[in-house]
Amino acid sequence: QPSTETVTGEGVPGKTGVNSRIEEKRRAALLGGGQARIDAQHKRGKLTARERILLLLDPDSFDEYDMFVEHRCSDFGMDSNKNKYPGDSVVTGRGRINGRLAYVFSQVMDQAAMVGAPVIGLNDSGGARIQEGVESLAGYADIFLRNVLCSGVVPQISLIMGPCAGGAVYSPALTDFTFMVKDTSYLFITGPDVVKSVTNEDVTQEQLGGAKTHTAVSGVAHRAFENDIDALLNLREFFNYLPLSNRDPAPVCECHDPSDRLVPELDTVVPVESTKAYDMLDIIHSIADEREFFEIMPSYARNIVVGFARMNGRTVGIVGNQPKVASGCLDINSSVKGARFVRFCDAFNIPLITFVDVPGFLPGTAQEYGGIIRHGAKLLFAFAEATVPKITIITRKAYGGAYDVMSSKHLRGDANYAWPTAEVAVMGAKGAVQIIFRGKEANAEAEYVDKFANPFPAAMRGFVDDIIQPSTTRVRICRDLDVLASKTQSSPWKKHANIPL
Repeated sequence: QPSTETVTGEGVPGKTGVNSRIEEKRRAALLGGGQARIDAQHKRGKLTARERILLLLDPDSFDEYDMFVEHRCSDFGMDSNKNKYPGDSVVTGRGRINGRLAYVFSQVMDQAAMVGAPVIGLNDSGGARIQEGVESLAGYADIFLRNVLCSGVVPQISLIMGPCAGGAVYSPALTDFTFMVKDTSYLFITGPDVVKSVTNEDVTQEQLGGAKTHTAVSGVAHRAFENDIDALLNLREFFNYLPLSNRDPAPVCECHDPSDRLVPELDTVVPVESTKAYDMLDIIHSIADEREFFEIMPSYARNIVVGFARMNGRTVGIVGNQPKVASGCLDINSSVKGARFVRFCDAFNIPLITFVDVPGFLPGTAQEYGGIIRHGAKLLFAFAEATVPKITIITRKAYGGAYDVMSSKHLRGDANYAWPTAEVAVMGAKGAVQIIFRGKEANAEAEYVDKFANPFPAAMRGFVDDIIQPSTTRVRICRDLDVLASKTQSSPWKKHANIPL
């Protein structure tokens, strides 16, 4: 049977050519669900999927995959033309962010892993399509498997820009970083109606799974942004800190901040009184290139600070105890937060800079019953396992087991320094004297301080490499990073380790 269509569609009155149909389908795909749905999305203060992609990626760099794909479900009226759209449900493809390759969302994961480029998911979905039954669940599982197989191979980032419920939440949970948009994005396994019917709790979507809940309470999300545009622009900035894959070194960009810059204000940043708080972020900002620091999880477990900065143009991961919150004590949440960040940096060849001011692990039944021993061991495990360059600066207290945990020399630290204000000891003077002398020795506390509450015992034993002036910290770090750029270190062969989850 000869075709009634021509290749061009020209010269055959009343017949649509293939090229014309292609353009018609392309226009329909670009329009998504139609202008009314686009207007409704804008009315809620949200961008469409393609608008988000075009804002995230460099101009004219997006190559879309599967623009003409339609669903194949025929049940419950799904086969009618009004329920079919080209490029149905998900927009996928590749593009560039500041000239560097990135893949945008799920079906492209295989190729992203194959060529070595990050995967970014922009999530805004009502969940599984109920009409498709188990096929929709199988689709989710296909994505989950790829999340797992890509883990540690290429960076994976989820940006939640609308509802994400049920099984769909596990893909973001499996990725390296999950960001949210305030007031318009939600993550939960079961919605408010189901919660009400099962537990009789009255809770709103925002309370149950909004950005504030997941960035400050649950720790599921790593950061929240004001709106779609703010989120996408921050994501472009964040992307610059990451290597494209586990085969690439930490990115190095042009630096206009001298690597030998002294930081005089650090000589007085630590208060004379050992019980007085100061802000670890002041130290981090002052030593980083251009004072820029992209903090991860700033609202969760605030007694530890983690995030990305650059030192002489090179991306580094920074971990620091925060004396302003719970005196910088480690607890369950801060240990898990720190461990996950350290493991990401190690997987993707990003050097680790650790600032230590830790009086120990947070005491109490709540912590012990919650498993602080097991969770604290995660941070210890992560630092010990890491083979990237590791530089540690003890700014003040480094007490007890927490001293060991915070990237000590004993956990294969490469360069470990102490400031003159450092105190490396089993515990604080007051507690130590009460145990040693049972409170019967009046002058014992001063003796203990003189003997242990200073950096010399650790330095004499080679547990810190040098006692440095705080103002020289940036110089030392930049110099060490240059030397350690060629570092190679291996661990005994294993299928994988068994971190205490």
